[in-house]
Amino acid sequence: MGAKGLNKTYIKLELDKILARLEGYCLSPLGAERVRALEPVRDLELVRRRQEATGEGERVLLRYPDLPLGNFQDIRPEINRAAAGAILEGQELLRVATTLAAGRRLRQFLLGLEGEWPVLKGLAAGIGDFRQLERAITAAIGPDGLVLDQATPRLASLRQQVRQAQERIKERLDSYLRSTEMQKYLQDNLFTIRNDRYVLPVKQEYRHQVPGLVHDQSASGATLFIEPMALVELNNELRRLQTAEAREVEAILLHLSKLVGGQKEEILASLAALGELDFTLAKGRLSQAMAAVPPRLNAGGRWRIRQGRHPLLGGRVVPVSLTLGEDFDTLVITGPNTGGKTVTLKTMGLFTLMAQCGLHLPAADGTEVDVTAAVYADIGDEQSIEQSLSTFSAHMRQIVAIVREVEAGSLVLLDELGAGTDPTEGAALAMAILDYLTGVGARTVATTHFSELKAYAYATPRVENAAVEFDSETLQPTYKLLIGTPGESNAFAVAGRLGLPPALIEQARGFLSEENRRVSRLIEGLTADRRASARERAEAESLRREAEAAREAMEKERREWQQQAARQLEKAREEARAILRRARYEVRELMARVEKALAEESLRSQQQVLSRARQRLKELEDEVETGMERYQPVAGGQPPEHLRAGDRVFLASWGQVGEVISPPNEQGEVLVQVGALKVNVPVKELRLVNNDHHENRTKTRRNVAGAGWTVQAAVNDDIRPEIDLRGLTVAEACHQVDEYLDDAVLAGLNRVSLIHGKGTGALRVALQDYLRQHPLVKGFRLGGAGEGGSGVTIVDIGR
Repeated sequence: MGAKGLNKTYIKLELDKILARLEGYCLSPLGAERVRALEPVRDLELVRRRQEATGEGERVLLRYPDLPLGNFQDIRPEINRAAAGAILEGQELLRVATTLAAGRRLRQFLLGLEGEWPVLKGLAAGIGDFRQLERAITAAIGPDGLVLDQATPRLASLRQQVRQAQERIKERLDSYLRSTEMQKYLQDNLFTIRNDRYVLPVKQEYRHQVPGLVHDQSASGATLFIEPMALVELNNELRRLQTAEAREVEAILLHLSKLVGGQKEEILASLAALGELDFTLAKGRLSQAMAAVPPRLNAGGRWRIRQGRHPLLGGRVVPVSLTLGEDFDTLVITGPNTGGKTVTLKTMGLFTLMAQCGLHLPAADGTEVDVTAAVYADIGDEQSIEQSLSTFSAHMRQIVAIVREVEAGSLVLLDELGAGTDPTEGAALAMAILDYLTGVGARTVATTHFSELKAYAYATPRVENAAVEFDSETLQPTYKLLIGTPGESNAFAVAGRLGLPPALIEQARGFLSEENRRVSRLIEGLTADRRASARERAEAESLRREAEAAREAMEKERREWQQQAARQLEKAREEARAILRRARYEVRELMARVEKALAEESLRSQQQVLSRARQRLKELEDEVETGMERYQPVAGGQPPEHLRAGDRVFLASWGQVGEVISPPNEQGEVLVQVGALKVNVPVKELRLVNNDHHENRTKTRRNVAGAGWTVQAAVNDDIRPEIDLRGLTVAEACHQVDEYLDDAVLAGLNRVSLIHGKGTGALRVALQDYLRQHPLVKGFRLGGAGEGGSGVTIVDIGR
């Protein structure tokens, strides 16, 4: 509804101006109508749904600026007329088709969006798909709104006959115009149309030389427009055809109008959804224009405005921050005129009403509003000459109405409370009113110049002072609101700046009562304390920011260092794996050469080969143990409880192994030597290394060729006598079998089982082909009934 439909409080707080801006962001009369019907509501869940809709509108506009919204109009009058049996004109039908097509495109776009858009997709689902009706209209109506020839075969035929009849008439007329004898009777050598019939302009004096029907004459009477008798029948035929054409056009328009009217309910429902979408997206546009945020909502009587900016102020706006309903329920704002007191009141009330309308607020994140509160305001000068009301009387009439209606949780905004009458009585009335509102449980913000109210706020529970700041050096307001500090009117300072003699100012000070002077001194002291506190807070904040920056820098350096350590650790692990792979390969090659030499060489040559083999195996053992010494695994995942000097530990953050030099100190740090570096490391970053790992790796040994000597080889105690290959590809299975047979031979196993499953015939055949060529395989067979069945291959291995 417009301003006329809004109550006085809404207009005082300028909600009507906000709604006018919102209406300007609508793209259709349908959306604008929703804005005019918008009113604040106090139902928390309804407000929450309104806010969610605005949030979706703002986000979708931000993410999809090419949203196909527009080109739809309010076609409800056309739809209702068509449903009532009226015939729509071509332009009206074209408006219907255009609007339905725009709605269909918007529906397809919104329903195709990725992610969760419950509000917008719900509205889009309410838009109908009238593609057949669109096609019927656009197939019959051209862009200019005229019925097309191809609308029906009969219309095409009639129009063709009309054109042919016109051509015949024009040919006959041209023959008249070319006739030398006829030319002297004509006023102009051309033909024209009168009363939908072709005629010749004949001079008045020759009317009898041109027999025919007179249809008109010129204003002077010198020219008669005559239809020659030879054209009468041709014109009659043309007229008959044109009448038939008009009836056919009317029939086409009637048919299309019936199609439109027959879907009245569905089309009206689609228009309602389109209007709601336009309204929702208009709220999103307003939110973007105001750089607004969705407020937090509550029903507990709390307001927390953070960096709030009145949306109707232009230029550089000083934001206001305040709370209400937490530590105090009533706020008394004092300070000089034009300092921003009234703007603060209006911002508080307008934010509440905007939130209740589902609009975002031009403030910082964290702004919170009680949207279940009734809002009452007495702002501005209500004096009326016609009603013989003074300013004071007008204010009191408003306050009386508020007192009668206010309830717990209401938001009451009072500007210049108690003004317009005797200051002593006005101050007393103001305190009584504030006492009543606080006792009822209302949340109140009041502005005043009375010093008595400043003292009242100090002495009364749940009541707090606030001031709009005044710069004593420039004698100008800063428009900042200071909670907890009463303000001064600074009348003396302003008067002095404007040139009032100092003597007069001092005399005025002398007229102040001792209580007023005491309050002024108290305010000055509080102001000085506040400024000192502000400086100290600024210094502390600066130190905090520096410490935070240093902490972040250290944290960043630590993360980079850990990443580098992790990369180095992975590199080291890969080197260890390479050492093991190379050792296995060389052992396999060496054993093959030994067996070949033992079989082919003489005794002396055999002894030389064996000697070289013993030496190379010893070198391999030393190389593997020395290399793996750097990559010993840690024991467990918890920090060690007891550490002694000489214990080997793994530094988790360094990715390296070190040796404990001294046990933990009082700070829980251990001195550890890593290479040539000694560092203090917290115990929680250490893991104890298995010191018996070297012995475990080499305790199992095997006899190599039965030739009177023994090869000492590292053995893995954890090697199992079977390997499960089910689910692997042939390539993966062969690769794993190759590594497994190497480990099994080194572990001293003579027989192993390859589990491939009964249903893997292809894998079993491929494995058998592979095993026939493997140098470590002596023989193989499928498992029997007690050996895993046909899903297992038993392999005999060894040199």
